[in-house]
Amino acid sequence: MKVIVHVDGGARGNPGPAAAACVITTPAGELVGEHAELLGTATNNVAEYRALLLGLEQARALGASEVEVIGDSELIAKQVQGLYKVKHAAMRPLYLESMQALRGFERWSIRTVPRAQNADADALVNAALDQAAAAAR
Repeated sequence: MKVIVHVDGGARGNPGPAAAACVITTPAGELVGEHAELLGTATNNVAEYRALLLGLEQARALGASEVEVIGDSELIAKQVQGLYKVKHAAMRPLYLESMQALRGFERWSIRTVPRAQNADADALVNAALDQAAAAAR
């Protein structure tokens, strides 16, 4: 079974309060699941990797054998594709964990889209961050 996994991560401040989210659909666009989690304090790039890992974990739980990952982070996509080096030492463990998770699928791809085309995952991230900010007041 193939799924489309839209992922997004964000931090308010860099670093700052962060969240990761994924929206999973069938290739026909049917919603299969959506998930968000708060990450505590993290950078935007860490949040983007955590979103990728969350999406892959949820796709695996659904029994997917093929994933098409779509996000708005060029850095993460290009690192996973092997086109950019992982220069920051703190990012390497997240990169390696992501590559290990991807190996669990028969087929996978990852690509970037403009933020406006990733609006559902972006909205989940912002809702989680808004909820956390409201609870902290």
